[in-house]
This record gives sequence, C-alpha cells and structure tokens, in this order.
Amino acid sequence: MIDPRGPRFAAALTTVVLAVVLVTGSAWLLAAQTVAFAVGAFAGLHRSPYGVLFRRFVRPRLAPPAELEDAAAPRFAQLVGFGFALVGTVALFAGATVVGQLAVAAALAAAFLNAAFGYCLGCEVYLIGRRLLAGATPRTAEEISA
Repeated sequence: MIDPRGPRFAAALTTVVLAVVLVTGSAWLLAAQTVAFAVGAFAGLHRSPYGVLFRRFVRPRLAPPAELEDAAAPRFAQLVGFGFALVGTVALFAGATVVGQLAVAAALAAAFLNAAFGYCLGCEVYLIGRRLLAGATPRTAEEISA
C-alpha cells in the first residue's frame, strides 16, 4: 500500500524531465528517466528515485494520507512508461529522432495527466485489463478443440 500522492509527485518530476528531453533531444537524460521507470516497475515504487525523494523530503511535511492505495496499478503505469521511454531512448541513440520524440511525447502526455489532474492513464489501462481478465472464463481443453 502506498500514499497516492507519491505517484503524482513522481509524475510531476517525470513531466519536467520528459519536457526537457523533448526540447533538447537528450538521449542521455531520457536514458536516466528510463532507468527511473525500470526501478519503479521492477523493484517497486518505494525504491524508485522519485519514490525515495517523496518519502524522504515531501511526505514528512504533509498530513497523513486520507487513504492508501494498492501499488499494483501505479507500478504497471511505471512499466508502460518504461516501455515508451525505452523505445524513445533506443530511437534517439539510433538517430530516429521522430520516433524518439513521439515516444517521449506519449509518455509526457501520460505523466502530465497524472501530475496536473490526478488521472493515471497507465493505472486505468491496468484496471481495464483486470476487469477483462476477471470476466474471462478459463476454457477447458475440450472447449478449445471443439
């Protein structure tokens, strides 16, 4: 369970980083953001650089959160961000600037939605996927072969 303000804080920092990448075309800065996404997705939000900053410097100055939320959806959102950032990083290093900029722009749009409006696009995709999977009934071997 996490403080829901943490991912929004991370989204604000991510928005700034990705905006700078979009303006400068810095593949190295995008590579650093890709690592931040990877840590959040694979090691957990509490280990991500922005999560550490939030926990150490921001959360102590705030009132306790009204409620906590499950980390699964924001962690999935980090995985989606990692995917876009990885594509962008590889593209920028390979000289495919337009592909890199499109990948960065998509990640930037999602981060901005979360930072500015509290709407986590990756979280919503996660929840839709969970609902779809919960509604799917497992099929038996006989049903598959029929």
